[in-house]
Amino acid sequence: MQKRRGIVQPVDFMAGFLCFAGCLQQVAILCAAWYNISMNIVFMGTPDFAVPCLARLVQDAHCVRGVFCQPDKPKGRGYTLAPPPIKEYALAQGLTVYQPNTLRDGEALQILRALRPDLIIVVAYGKILPKEILDSPQHGCINIHASLLPKLRGAAPIQRAILTGETRTGVTSMHMDIGMDTGDLLISRTINIGENETAGALFNRLSTLGAEVLADTLSALENGTLSRTPQDEAQATPAPMLTRADSPIDWNHTAQELHNQVRGLNPWPCATTEILGKAIKVLETRVVDVPDIAASPGELLALHKHLVIACGQSTALEVLTLQPAGKKAMTAAAFLAGRR
Repeated sequence: MQKRRGIVQPVDFMAGFLCFAGCLQQVAILCAAWYNISMNIVFMGTPDFAVPCLARLVQDAHCVRGVFCQPDKPKGRGYTLAPPPIKEYALAQGLTVYQPNTLRDGEALQILRALRPDLIIVVAYGKILPKEILDSPQHGCINIHASLLPKLRGAAPIQRAILTGETRTGVTSMHMDIGMDTGDLLISRTINIGENETAGALFNRLSTLGAEVLADTLSALENGTLSRTPQDEAQATPAPMLTRADSPIDWNHTAQELHNQVRGLNPWPCATTEILGKAIKVLETRVVDVPDIAASPGELLALHKHLVIACGQSTALEVLTLQPAGKKAMTAAAFLAGRR
């Protein structure tokens, strides 16, 4: 009611009601949109690399119904069971963690059916998902892989990118199928590899990039703009798991190839050789220009504060940081000083 010139006048209640009804309609539309995009998600991952992706899901308030990771494993001299990094983070966030020994006995599938995920996100989980699990969510399973697929399919794409001399790599999101990293491509982002960058340093950068790729992928899925592109099999290359058999240095290779080996195997399992009769882990190197090299591959070219070794095709590599067996890492100068 309003007063005007001493007379009480009725307000236009119908106009007010219509305005109120319009507001309710907008709220209903927003709620419906939120309901449609608020997917139930199950996350599968195990190592440090997966943590930024799970953290991004939590940060963006996605509904993470459960987290699967590898079982706890013995660690350290006492072989005490230690939880994987993803488990530590998930529990700190109040998320439910599952650690099945296998995905093929039906137990994991039962858990997933109870959780009823619309989408499963897989980041360095370490287990192959059987077809019945791949097919269980409405939107399937999306993998975040640390390479520019179809290049470097397999367990060690970060290390193999450096070992093979790649100067660029990245992260790809992929709609998973039953093959090893063979599913349709979704979104990828590219970065340059530093000329002296180690696998450990690249690992950290790609894990951060992986979280960004995941966020972009989910945004596109929710908006209905996510497209799938089959991989070009002709461009596929393998990235098999590293072993200690990758460690020994063959000085007949060029200095650049050996520099790539040292970087790609750092921090594990590390390039190894024998220098001055000592078993050595080589941790840091650089390619140096030494004119008119007459020495055979493996011969020492300099021993005064600098440790330079002849390599194949008349090239040379300087060892900057190394670790003798049973000792801590040290500079080459400190190693040489201890030999005098």
